[in-house]
Amino acid sequence: MSGWLPLTLLCAFALASSDAAAKAWLQGYRARELVLVRFGLAGLLLAPLLALWPPGAQPAPFWGWLALLTPLEIGAMLLYMRAIRDHPLALTLPYLAFTPVLTILTGWLFLGETVTGKGVVGILLVAVGGWLLNADEAEGADWRTWLRPFAAILHEPGARLMLGAALIYSVTAALSKKAMGYTDPLAFGVLYFVVVGTGTVLLFGVREPALWLRIWRRPGAVLAVAGLMALMVVTHFLALARVEVAYMIAVKRSSLVFGVLYGALCFGERHLRGHLLAVALMLAGVWAILL
Repeated sequence: MSGWLPLTLLCAFALASSDAAAKAWLQGYRARELVLVRFGLAGLLLAPLLALWPPGAQPAPFWGWLALLTPLEIGAMLLYMRAIRDHPLALTLPYLAFTPVLTILTGWLFLGETVTGKGVVGILLVAVGGWLLNADEAEGADWRTWLRPFAAILHEPGARLMLGAALIYSVTAALSKKAMGYTDPLAFGVLYFVVVGTGTVLLFGVREPALWLRIWRRPGAVLAVAGLMALMVVTHFLALARVEVAYMIAVKRSSLVFGVLYGALCFGERHLRGHLLAVALMLAGVWAILL
């Protein structure tokens, strides 16, 4: 289990950096183009590493798990992009905070993993902090405004889309660790993302062949965003092999903290002071997990 925390923090930083780079340099790109950059191109960047781990070396059960995981991963990504593209962010993004909580259940169901009492507290603190980071519409004097995202489940399709994505991510996090038992963690991460990236290219390329060419109008920015995603993938699976899945996913949600800092330092976004409580809760949650 040693070394999982630095790897997970690097994973979170790479994910937040990819988000910030896309926001800064890929303005004007459509959602479908961004998905192709962050999944399809990142998979292609990782493809040369397959020379170290030939795909045919894995047993048949491994490919069964990969066949199950690939459509789930692409489906979650499509739900996520539809949610943030077509619906208010304040009523959609908070639901990502539920992923580490859901992984307590999926980790137990699929892997037999259990977490300690302090671990549960830590995961819940991370989830609450992630929720508060996206509660900019809430009013401190009116407790009912903090519950708006809950009520949104009933009438806001975007809330249900993001909750569905969070649920799928909790399943893929657990199942990918199960599949990883058949091979080296780094080999699995590379192969998994190459397959998912290839599926993304085929999915969008069939519907719109010119899409692949259009994303290259800013080649330097595109490579930077995809490269950061590739780094996220490698560190994700290296960390996942070293610790319970619920702990790893909870700490990975610290990418929201890095995202807040990027927003304040690079994009002049407000609400930084209001986000400090959320950041403190998430850091306290990470500390509880370490204990």
